[in-house]
Amino acid sequence: MSDFNLDLRSVEDHLEDEEDGESFEGRVVLGVLDGTTDPAEWLQTVLGGNVLVLNVDGDVNELAAGFAREVRDEDGELVHFRGFLIVTPPGVDIDRERL
Repeated sequence: MSDFNLDLRSVEDHLEDEEDGESFEGRVVLGVLDGTTDPAEWLQTVLGGNVLVLNVDGDVNELAAGFAREVRDEDGELVHFRGFLIVTPPGVDIDRERL
C-alpha cells in the first residue's frame, strides 16, 4: 500500500471565506426584484457562479433591464416563471421541457 499524505488542516486555507467579503459559488440566492438592489449586484452574484431566484415586484422587463443583457452575453439564462425570475450563470441550463 502506498503512502498517501493528506493534510486536511491546510484545506481550510484554500477555501473562500464568506466573512472576508468573498462568496461561495454554486449557491441559490433568493431575493426580491423590485428596483432597490443595484443591478450590478445581481450581475456579480450570477457571474460569480450562483443562481438567482427573484420574486418580481413590478414589470420584469423594466426591473431586469440593468443586468439581463449582460447575463445573456455571458451565456447565462433567464426565465420568468410564476412571478419569479430565475437567473443562472454560464454552464447552468434551465430545463423548460415540463412547462
